[in-house]
Amino acid sequence: MSEFTIDIEKQLTRLGKDIQDFVERIVPLEDKGHDFTPSCDIIESDETFVIKLDLPGLSKKEINIALKEHVLTVKGERAGKLAEDETYRRQERATGVFSRSFALPENVNTAETEARFSNGVLSVTMPKTDVPVDATSIPIK
Repeated sequence: MSEFTIDIEKQLTRLGKDIQDFVERIVPLEDKGHDFTPSCDIIESDETFVIKLDLPGLSKKEINIALKEHVLTVKGERAGKLAEDETYRRQERATGVFSRSFALPENVNTAETEARFSNGVLSVTMPKTDVPVDATSIPIK
């Protein structure tokens, strides 16, 4: 891949993040004080792309992963549950609905994408390919 192509991909990724931040400011989620955006890492090797999201306190049943038109979307909700006689004295851990979307490179084989959830970290591994094959959903292992 040429330096020019890599630079364009970086610029498009940055633009996508800026647009997502702008939309989130203009159209806030229901409970702005408690919604959260899970931290993520995107790792590329010669053979794969891997997206890792920190989702502590969730089970894999509470996470939904979808693929549509080469965009991977991870959604879920982390609820803060208190007993009827309890109130927060301090609340620093974010709760609420989240949704993260990632535009995937064209050379990803989404049909062979694998998702694993362990110790509060969701890892979505996508092999690179010369002949892309699309999928619509990804089960979490």
